[in-house]
Amino acid sequence: MSLKPSFLQNEATAKLIWPLVALSAIIIFNILFTPGFFHIEIKDGHLFGSLIDILNRGAPVMLVSIGMTLVFATGGVDLSVGAVIAISGAIAAHLIRPDYVKGVIEYGELTPLFQVIAIPLIVSLAAGLWNGVLVAYVGVQPIIATLILMVAGRGIAQLVTEGQILVFIHEPFQYIGGGFLFGIPFPIILVLVALAATYLLTRRTALGLFIEAIGANPKASLYMGIRAKVIKVAVYMFCALCAGIAGLIICSDIKAADANNAGLFLELDAIAAVIIGGTMWGGRFTVAGSIIGALIIQSLTTTILTRGIAPEITLVFKAVVIICVALIQSETFRNILAGRLMKKEAGK
Repeated sequence: MSLKPSFLQNEATAKLIWPLVALSAIIIFNILFTPGFFHIEIKDGHLFGSLIDILNRGAPVMLVSIGMTLVFATGGVDLSVGAVIAISGAIAAHLIRPDYVKGVIEYGELTPLFQVIAIPLIVSLAAGLWNGVLVAYVGVQPIIATLILMVAGRGIAQLVTEGQILVFIHEPFQYIGGGFLFGIPFPIILVLVALAATYLLTRRTALGLFIEAIGANPKASLYMGIRAKVIKVAVYMFCALCAGIAGLIICSDIKAADANNAGLFLELDAIAAVIIGGTMWGGRFTVAGSIIGALIIQSLTTTILTRGIAPEITLVFKAVVIICVALIQSETFRNILAGRLMKKEAGK
């Protein structure tokens, strides 16, 4: 008879325990040492505070980690999401001020919002299609296939902006990164919509099982009649779409397209969030865990900046937290830590 509580016997729930412990540790640290960290106030009907800021600033990472989780579940990885973010933002800014790169400062006719949103997202989907076809149909290893676009994509973004930082004013578009809906920052609403859509698609239909089957045992999934190649392409396209939306949020928030820095290293944050959340390459996945992982990374970043520590050291802290959470999630490591292996060896 198992002595584990019933909720720990559920594998998906058990995977969330250690990420939640890590997130709780960061929160407790801030309770003790950061005055006003939990202060939330309402100004003009909008929520403000450090916790709201963590959710708002972490929205791009959360969005990309949702797509990255599904890619991981198929046994792949997408290194190009940072470049797709740069491309998406560059195209949106170029559509708003097409003549800015030619030195024309004056604004022309206001570009329709639908056009500013739809075209970058279509291009993002095309980038995902490129990755998916290389992985699923050409047989290129995911890390190599997406590395190509990771390198070339940022160059494409710089070609769009001609190496300039495109600044703009476009109030309808600025709502995506800086607006509020029901008092909540709009980027958080976008994350909730993406999370709900992903949950419905992967947990209320057979798609989630197909994705896990492809990642766990590609040959068996082939014999089961699952169209693995089509699903892989769709997953990479979804990941790129999430990155494209994240690019629009970042571009809209800073009111500029910086092709050189937009989304830089964000692919590493998304991968770290997925790993912290308990999803490994191929098989079972948990999107909720990836969201918690993204919150851990953003909470850590906010905490470091709040404490006045140099931002350059942020990467070191992230690496320490990632390795700690990964080790704690390892059952083997926990057994070693508890001395169980030594007891088993002594009992032989």
